[in-house]
Order: sequence, then C-alpha cells, then structure tokens
Amino acid sequence: MLRKITINDYEFASRLLPRLKKKDLEAYVAADKSFVILNGARPVGILLSILLWERIPFLEHLIIEEESRGQGFGSQALKDFEAFIKEEGHPLVLLSTQADEKAQCLYRRLGYVDNGALFMGHTPYPQPAEIFLYKNLI
Repeated sequence: MLRKITINDYEFASRLLPRLKKKDLEAYVAADKSFVILNGARPVGILLSILLWERIPFLEHLIIEEESRGQGFGSQALKDFEAFIKEEGHPLVLLSTQADEKAQCLYRRLGYVDNGALFMGHTPYPQPAEIFLYKNLI
C-alpha cells in the first residue's frame, strides 16, 4: 500500500537514503508523485519519483528496508505506482538502476524493457553502468 510522502517522513526516508537532504524531500513532496510504502500502518520503504522534462514519470528510488525485502512490498508498490501514473494520464514510466543492482531483475519481471545505458568511465564518479528501463502503461 502507498501513501503520499510528506515532510514528516524525512527521518524515515533519510534512514533508507542517507544522502537525502530535507530540501530534496520537500521537492519530492511538491512534485506530488512520491510515496511511503506501507505494511499496514508501518512504513517499510519509499518510492521517489519526478517528472522528467515536465512530462515523463521517472522513478528515481524504490527502497525497501532491509528486514522487509523479499516479501513483495517492492513489486506491489511498483504496481500501485504504475496505476497512479496511468490514472494521471501518463502512458509510460522510465527508471534506471545500476548494472550491479538486483533491482533490475524485479523491473524486468514486471515488464520493464531495457532502453540503453550510461557509462561514467574516466570521471570523478566511478560507478557501474546505469541501465535505463521503461514500461508502456497503455
């Protein structure tokens, strides 16, 4: 189950995403497309998204707390998010994940299709390739 994220969720969200600044959470709240993932009334994760170029929903973070992983919360949250985005009239969702993250298996299993990669070699930001995936909602 999802509920819209608020600034009051900052402590929980920053535990899952330590680099999250309060002003960043304020921007997610203002964009009105980010959520807390719930198990009953208890928060177990966050789903943070924005509109890229003011028109394409882009899922930036889907994070489930360690002790709640593997119980279907991520899958259900993604399905609920897709329903929300579709109801808003958006025909697709775009997301990215690092090539070494297990999340890409979840995304592909739920119908997301590879759409290219970004390689950050020879920069001050060494990291694995960033894989972009999308899913048509119509």
